[in-house]
Amino acid sequence: MDVGGTKIEAVLTDAAGAILASGRRTARKGGNEVVEDVAAIVRQVAGMRFGDVRSVGIGIPGLVHRDTGQVENVVNLGIEKLELGGRASGVLGLPVWVDNDVNAAALGAYGTLPERLRQGRMAFVNLGTGLAAGFVRAGLVERGDTGALGEIGHLPVDSNRVACKCGQRGCLETACSGGALRRMWPMADPPLPDILAKAAGGDAEAGRVLGILLHALADVVQIVAQGEDPSVIVIGGGVSRVGSPLLDALRGELRRRESSSGFIAGLRLTERLRLADPSIPIGALGASLIAC
Repeated sequence: MDVGGTKIEAVLTDAAGAILASGRRTARKGGNEVVEDVAAIVRQVAGMRFGDVRSVGIGIPGLVHRDTGQVENVVNLGIEKLELGGRASGVLGLPVWVDNDVNAAALGAYGTLPERLRQGRMAFVNLGTGLAAGFVRAGLVERGDTGALGEIGHLPVDSNRVACKCGQRGCLETACSGGALRRMWPMADPPLPDILAKAAGGDAEAGRVLGILLHALADVVQIVAQGEDPSVIVIGGGVSRVGSPLLDALRGELRRRESSSGFIAGLRLTERLRLADPSIPIGALGASLIAC
């Protein structure tokens, strides 16, 4: 399952990763409530097949200690520290594995790629409320030595120098995330479809905000490509649900960079880009693969 700040989404899969059933429920704040909701949605989605379930995987924001199943600082759910894995396992009588939600989503996105694209490394850029990335090679999530691999949202390189909740200024997340778009364009929810439509119609302010987003997102693509050199870069998360208009606009920004730099042109960034399939709950799917 994918535990978010507003909803919990779950899938039941077979050993090959095929989705057999799915479900969703509203997330409640508080550690006890999250444990109760996790147990409830497992039983809801498994239904009569609950006795066949071998393990449970959970993707959740915050700092996750994979070895113990403890999570910390899940701000949107009001959790400072929670022994999620152990408590959920005790309630369900099943092994429970817990991982960071972006890592789970990255693995889920990898699982939806055609076989020909699974030969190298894949990067998953999550444009949600915040911004982060996950990396998968040969079906395994890459984590780094401290677990901070992929925390690109807090690279302080954006020239607008907006204050970030992390305490820095100019983090990419302040220009390239759902939270950033809601701050810059509060008159629509979700903001990006309205920004794209108005910018296409010549609205100067929409064009300015779209320019900030695209400049930062192109920076993200370059950072991911030049730092990790994946063969595929998948753009996902709630912001990406606007679909091909976002991908087309991003490719346009990258082509502008290619036109003045042979080095950037040689990276073939536009050819590496793909959108996550919005019809597949990749966060929950990835969590099930982690549990396997």
